[in-house]
Amino acid sequence: MRSSGFAQQPVVRVVPDPERPLPARQWPATVPAVGQLLRDGLDLPPGVTFLVGENGSGKSTLVEAVAVAYGLSPEGGSPYGHHSTRPSESPLPQAIRLQRGVGAARWGFFLRAETMHGWYTYLEEHPSRRDPRFHEMSHGESFLEVLETRFDGPGFYCLDEPEAALSFGSTLALLGVLHTLAAQGGQVLCATHSPVLAALPGATILEVGSWGLRETSWEDLELVQHWRSYLDDPRRYLRHIIAEE
Repeated sequence: MRSSGFAQQPVVRVVPDPERPLPARQWPATVPAVGQLLRDGLDLPPGVTFLVGENGSGKSTLVEAVAVAYGLSPEGGSPYGHHSTRPSESPLPQAIRLQRGVGAARWGFFLRAETMHGWYTYLEEHPSRRDPRFHEMSHGESFLEVLETRFDGPGFYCLDEPEAALSFGSTLALLGVLHTLAAQGGQVLCATHSPVLAALPGATILEVGSWGLRETSWEDLELVQHWRSYLDDPRRYLRHIIAEE
C-alpha cells in the first residue's frame, strides 16, 4: 500500500516534546497508551494505521493530538480553516512533536464524527468553494460527500470513529477510499470500533488498552473475537443483559 513516488510519508514519528513535558500524574498521561507514547514515542508507517480499543482506552485522544500537532483543527477540517464551538481537546498536542517526512505533501484532513456538524456550519459561514449543503443531507450522506471531496491523493488523514455515521455498505465504501488513498501516497491514522474497517489488507493495527499500545493482527483483535462470538450466538451475551421473562 505504498506509493513509490514519495520518499517518506507525511508523519514519520511522534515523539514527546522535552521542552513541554506533560506531568506523569496528569491526565491524559495517566492513560496507558498516552503514557507509552510520552515515554517511547510512536512510529507511524506509510499507508493506513488503525487504533482499535474500548471506550476510554485513549485512541481518540491520540488521534486528536496527532491531528492538532499536524496543524488540523481539533474539531475537524483541513489546515486552511479552523473553527471551534467549545474547546475540549486535551493538553497532549502541546506535549508532542511530529517528525515530518522529507518532501511529503502538506495537505491533511481530520474527520471527527462527533463534531462534523460544527464544521458544516463553519463552511456555510465561510464559503470558499462550491460545497453542497451538508446540513441538508443525512449524517451518512454528508460523510460520504466529505470523503469524495476532501480525501484525495497524498496527504495526512486523521479519522475518529468514522463508522459512527455509516451503514455496512457505506463502511465498505470508506474502506475502498482508504485503500485508494494509501495507493496514491496518502497516510491515514484512524481510531475505530469497526471490524470491517480494521480488516483493510495491508493496514497496521495497534490495539489500545490497559497495556498501552501493541501491534496485532486482525484475527487476534479482541474486537473481532467478541463480534464473532456474538454473531454466532447473541443469546450468550444477551442473557446477562436482558432478564428472561
